[in-house]
Amino acid sequence: MSEDKPKPVDQRVHQAVDPISLASFRTSLALDRTMLAWIRTTLSIAGFGFGMVGFFRALEKQSPSVESIRLHTGAIRFGTTLVVFGIVSTILAALSHWRSLRRIQRGENPVLTHWPMSITLALMLSILGLMGLWFVFEQE
Repeated sequence: MSEDKPKPVDQRVHQAVDPISLASFRTSLALDRTMLAWIRTTLSIAGFGFGMVGFFRALEKQSPSVESIRLHTGAIRFGTTLVVFGIVSTILAALSHWRSLRRIQRGENPVLTHWPMSITLALMLSILGLMGLWFVFEQE
């Protein structure tokens, strides 16, 4: 018979009135954190591209030679490609973020893709790195 009695409720613990809306809110915050991580990543990629161009530009001005001009030209290509990767990745991340938020607002579940953007970016950067190595060793 003691099982029929309601258990005392601790007044310090607040129950969620609408657990679905709280779950959507937490998911939205997680999506925002993911978007901020993408922004940090893409800014790092683009910043590295700018830094590389600046470094080799200073090297070329300090000691102008055929080799430093060749390195500077390669750095401009490589750095520009990194900046473009950063911009394109930021745009794609923003579009993905926007689509996911729209799905949550409509009451739908966010969809995980079969081919994440992070893997795509990693493969593209790997290919770019291999092309850069090939360019450096081909010219020797």
